[in-house]
Formats: sequence, C-alpha cells, structure tokens
Amino acid sequence: MDDLESLFPGLRGSGHVVTSPEDIHYNCVAWAAEDNENWWWPDEDSHWPEGVAREETIAAFVAAYGEFGFVSCDGPLLEEGYEKIAIYAAPDGIPTHVARQLESGLWSSKLGQLQDIEHRLEDLVGSLYGHCSHFLKRERVFPPPIRP
Repeated sequence: MDDLESLFPGLRGSGHVVTSPEDIHYNCVAWAAEDNENWWWPDEDSHWPEGVAREETIAAFVAAYGEFGFVSCDGPLLEEGYEKIAIYAAPDGIPTHVARQLESGLWSSKLGQLQDIEHRLEDLVGSLYGHCSHFLKRERVFPPPIRP
C-alpha cells in the first residue's frame, strides 16, 4: 500500500481499498470498458476499437468509449441508472488514466500494471495522472454486456 501512496499522494489517508492483485494483462483503459483480458491503448501494439483513430487525444478516447454506448456528460456526480467513466489528462491534454464509477459513487481504477483500487475521484489527481478532463456516461445495463 505504501508504494501506491508514494505514487499517488492523494491516496494517503483516503480510505482507498485494493480490490485485486497486480496484473500485466490489462490496464485502466480496458478496465473502464470492463475488459480485464486486453491492454488498451491507441498504439499499433495494443487493443483498440476498430475504426477509432489511434491517437492519444481526448477525442479518440471519447470515440473509443462511444463504441460501447458512452456519451459525454457534465461531471462525476452519481446519477441513478447510469454508469460513468472519468478520463484523466496531463496538462498538455494527453489522456493518462481512466476510472470507472461504482454504484456506490466511489471509483474503480486499474493502476497500470499494478492493482485495481476503489477510491475517490480526486485521490489520483496529481503529477502522474494529471486532472479529470472529461466524463462519459451510459445507461446501466443488467447484466452488463459481454465485452468483445
């Protein structure tokens, strides 16, 4: 836990919870799309939705999640009947991280090749992931759709 807190000082005293062990097979972008078998990134060596521009831009990430029914929304507040994701970005606007909102209103993140954690949205804001830049939502489906 101390290693995570040194990477993300906002986690100190936040009550975050580690929810899975380290795993090199998937990352935060995949986790937000509920895919824990593929590493997603818009480069040629990673999984990325077919037909979506392979570029490190908020627009490309919005388009990628749009393939799964997500649309832009105003912010992170919990909305009944919806699931949300938050895209973090560096000061230059390049996406750095994606978190998925839980039904409790807390957030779930896969930290690169490290663990999955449950946390507050602001806990990961800082020099590594930047700030929350864009929010998306879609209607919550039960059971969740099976990912390709």
